[in-house]
Amino acid sequence: MAINPEPGRDCPLCPRLVAYREENRRKEPTWFNGPAPSFGDPDARLLVAGLAPGRGGANRTGRPFTGDYAGKLLYETLDKFGFSEGKFQARTDDGVRLIDCMLSNAVRCAPPGNKPLPVEETTCRQFLSARIAALPQLKAIVCLGDVARRNVLKAVGLKGSAAPPGHGLQFQAGPYRLFSSYHCSRLNTNTGRLTTPMFEAVFADVRAYLDGLE
Repeated sequence: MAINPEPGRDCPLCPRLVAYREENRRKEPTWFNGPAPSFGDPDARLLVAGLAPGRGGANRTGRPFTGDYAGKLLYETLDKFGFSEGKFQARTDDGVRLIDCMLSNAVRCAPPGNKPLPVEETTCRQFLSARIAALPQLKAIVCLGDVARRNVLKAVGLKGSAAPPGHGLQFQAGPYRLFSSYHCSRLNTNTGRLTTPMFEAVFADVRAYLDGLE
């Protein structure tokens, strides 16, 4: 039986994440507070995979990388390289549309402290595998951070150590070209571990790769 690439609104699979979801629903009843669905073009050749929704980001708004700082750099970069249109304003009604691109996360529910447990990564990976399989034109995957990289590798049937960690590296994972990037978190950008030129260089590589396939 095929697995739906998007978990249900009240997915019961990870007890700790379910408890955190219920806590957030009590504290912030107007927030989305559920597994953040993937967002983008169903015929995308590019998938951008993050780690998990931020409590005040996708967990609040219901759209990946929307509502917290990480989304600003990501959506601006997608726009610069032709993967989106519309002005990103960090809310779901801003009219942004992704072109040839989809955003998703390795873990779909917000974890306490922004850190999912390994068992939660393993449990949720079925949805990442299904999401990848449901993109018929998929050619490239950008992994934001080492945890996303390991989960993507495992989601396509490889060992998490099959590709080395490191920003700007590329790896051929079966039919998919993986592009590794440091996560576009506020911590990484504020400390200078990830600069805007570094992040844009990854997407320049992606654009060149996809254009070369045409």
